[in-house]
Amino acid sequence: MALFLSTFTNKVDRKGRVSVPASFRASLADQAFQGVVLFRSNNHACLEGFGYDAMADLASRMDRFDMFSADQDDMATAIFGEAALLPFDGDGRIILPQDLTGFCAIDESASFVGLGRKFQIWAPERFVARRADARRNVKDKGLTLPKAGEEGA
Repeated sequence: MALFLSTFTNKVDRKGRVSVPASFRASLADQAFQGVVLFRSNNHACLEGFGYDAMADLASRMDRFDMFSADQDDMATAIFGEAALLPFDGDGRIILPQDLTGFCAIDESASFVGLGRKFQIWAPERFVARRADARRNVKDKGLTLPKAGEEGA
């Protein structure tokens, strides 16, 4: 499965094209679909990004809900119903749909933020505040990683 690391800020052109960081594309090179899947975050004013293989994993995790339950419908709608499948062009760019850029106020540039198994795309000025909040939360809550083999690890 792909691993996304670091933060990169790239220009967005007038047509909504933005270059996906080379290291992100390299992490996705072995996947059948050469592109990314994006949808609106449920927690922040940003976009959640995954490779196609990770979306298949999310779909299998949806099986923990009853197939016709309201909770399953809500989660599936928020994730899969709003997902945009965006192929790389010959230069490693994607075209960001206007409904997604409007949601997170991305205009002339976009910050790609690696979060391990997923990434997020932010308006750069909003990510500065998010990064500060995240660091403060880690410190204030004394957060650490679970040991290998523990639940959630």
